[in-house]
Amino acid sequence: MIVCGACIWEPSIAILVTLCIAPLKTLIETESNYPFPLDVGQIGLLGVLGLFILRFLVEKKRNIEIPYLVGGAILLFIGGSAFSILTSYSASVAIRELIKWIQVLLLVGIVANTTKWQWVLLGVLLSAALQALIGIWQFLGGSGAPNLWIMDFQYFRAFGTFGQPNPYGAFMAMVLPLGLGTTLGHLIKTYQNLSNAEIRASYLFWSVVYGVLSSIILLGMLASWSRGAWLGFLVASGVMIWMLPRQRWIGTLLIVLGAITLFTGTALGVLPQSVIDRLTGFGQDFVGFQDVRGVVITDENYAVVERLAHWQSAIEMAEDHFWLGVGFGNYEVVYDQYALINWPLALGHAHNYYLNLLAEVGLVGTILYLAMWGIFFYATGYIIINADDWQIRCIAIGLLGTWTHISVHHLLDKLYVNNLFLHIGVMLGILAVLYMKKSGEYSN
Repeated sequence: MIVCGACIWEPSIAILVTLCIAPLKTLIETESNYPFPLDVGQIGLLGVLGLFILRFLVEKKRNIEIPYLVGGAILLFIGGSAFSILTSYSASVAIRELIKWIQVLLLVGIVANTTKWQWVLLGVLLSAALQALIGIWQFLGGSGAPNLWIMDFQYFRAFGTFGQPNPYGAFMAMVLPLGLGTTLGHLIKTYQNLSNAEIRASYLFWSVVYGVLSSIILLGMLASWSRGAWLGFLVASGVMIWMLPRQRWIGTLLIVLGAITLFTGTALGVLPQSVIDRLTGFGQDFVGFQDVRGVVITDENYAVVERLAHWQSAIEMAEDHFWLGVGFGNYEVVYDQYALINWPLALGHAHNYYLNLLAEVGLVGTILYLAMWGIFFYATGYIIINADDWQIRCIAIGLLGTWTHISVHHLLDKLYVNNLFLHIGVMLGILAVLYMKKSGEYSN
């Protein structure tokens, strides 16, 4: 009752609550004996939409903030991908996939029209921290799943309510850069307001809050033991460090020093060997892509060959449906027609989202997808370069880290699962707010 009252009083709280409950989707579907037409995240989104419409009518608002750049980029991709319905094997599946992106667009518009975007940002971090706490508990023995033993059977890979460690780890590594950037921004503002006790105390308090949440998320990411998440976060960290100083040569120097420190620590055995092996093992996935039909499958190469087999199926789909693909979201639908003999079961996607996208929406949709993300990177860089306020600048750097992680991790997986697209939509909404404020398009 209290939560409902708070959501009605301030719809931004409804977004926060929705973000926290949305990752329960897989858990509820797995454990519930009753099929529901809508999952908990979709129900939450409908509630958010209803509250914002109600608030708009009650306050009789006449000005609506329209995020032309960010929203237009998403709309462009939606429009291009919609053509894949014409060639799709299952139009209903393609429409469901398009609805995800319509929801992302909807969230961008909602966040752009809230004056409490900082609360929305807090919701993103809080939702990830709650999942991280569940994952840490699983890591320390709460899982009990024998197939997730790691580190000489001492711990378990964390998976939160995602059912699998990799998408869970992706969630942690996707949100962590934003948490670190937000924490740093508030620390800088604390330092800049040392002479004003009241303002200093406020920024210090939120620095601690964001710092604690980020620390929990970091532990959750490590507990996932997800190579893709670690790799993506490592690249994202490098990009953030490079962009932090206003002088690029200083950022470059920091990257060089960081790389030397990392290599030195590895050579001296400071990092655990198990962690080093996990980080460096990804290289075998990209060495000498080949036809794996005749490859002898062993325990050592099983995971790699399985991934390459699904890549190969995606490439063959794309070759047969070059321009418009087999239909958005239809990879699994048509997989049995392209499955290699030793890999009859689909994994749901190609474990490389770029190949997956090429197979599903063809060259047209893939180009528009890359263009969309190019616009997001441009908008983020515009804020970083032009922002005078270090708090805003650091949040934008955090968002840049998030986009970088998504881009890198998509080489190994698909991140638009278990309602994570809702979190991405909200973060794009924050990007839209910051961009509109800096470019003078924002009236609030």
